[in-house]
Amino acid sequence: MHVAASARLAPFGGWDMPLEYSGTISEHLACRDSCAMFDVSHLGTVRLSDSGAAERVHNTLTNNLHKIKPGRAQYTHLLNEAGGVLDDIIIWWHPDGTIDVMPNASNTASVRNALGGNDITRERAVIAVQGPESRRIASEVCSDFGEVARFRVADVTWNGHPCTVAGTGYTGEAGIEISISNAAAPSLWAALAEAGATPAGLGARDTLRLEAGLPLHGHELSGEISPLQAGLAWVVAFDTEFVGRAALIAEREAGVARHLVGISTESRRPPRADSRIISDDIEVGVVTSGNYSPVLQHGIAMGFVPPNLKIGDPVHIDVRGSAIPGTIVSMPFV
Repeated sequence: MHVAASARLAPFGGWDMPLEYSGTISEHLACRDSCAMFDVSHLGTVRLSDSGAAERVHNTLTNNLHKIKPGRAQYTHLLNEAGGVLDDIIIWWHPDGTIDVMPNASNTASVRNALGGNDITRERAVIAVQGPESRRIASEVCSDFGEVARFRVADVTWNGHPCTVAGTGYTGEAGIEISISNAAAPSLWAALAEAGATPAGLGARDTLRLEAGLPLHGHELSGEISPLQAGLAWVVAFDTEFVGRAALIAEREAGVARHLVGISTESRRPPRADSRIISDDIEVGVVTSGNYSPVLQHGIAMGFVPPNLKIGDPVHIDVRGSAIPGTIVSMPFV
């Protein structure tokens, strides 16, 4: 389907993925203004269906699974013993009690090693339908699609094909993600396109998540970066047991040595990952993600800096020898 649509493909996490169709900026704005759809089948799915699955998730991952119940989704982390983030994860808890753990593309094996379960990634496709018009457009394809609220999970049948639908996404917009069998995925993709969803690639997905201030594993999160450094303490339920808890308690008591900030630049020139962040002529950190914001029409970036640097402080970003002025700002950018 992507090749037929003249998508520009590129390798990503072991998959050939569409980077763009008509262009990253137009696809980005389609998501912000109306509705875009993304093939996110590269995300992993580890299915847990045994009677002890919920307690195993609760006692391994950082968030408190007891705060939710079947029929809901939850954002959580898998840590190492040092408190670094091995992966950030969405949990889809089916109404029947089955739990789908959704890791990032290259981290499925580590999640399965920690939790067990069956890797069903290659048995299904996942289509993300995102944007202010996403539920209306999805409802034209299947009325039940549009009924799935934010961070809810439902089992739906479309044209005789079972689907799992979750009110989740990675764009900062309202939307849903639909898991469906590989065989039925092309028909669903075509039906969503006919209803008005704009096909969009990983390029737009990345600029959208950056505008929304959402972390990307390998950039704002990693085995050397803790949730506290990334400003995600709300994902950590300290009153539960999880891998890495002792390290995070120690870091919380001592205070973080660095924290993640947003930087808004005064130039249309995009800051890039690994660019140096300069304050008072001293290098204080590096950019973890940066790009041109199609909505704001100037550069935006995220990066780790010492905790004494606060919102409103001026900085520069060194892009190939050119100093781009910027200001530390609150996130999301959009």
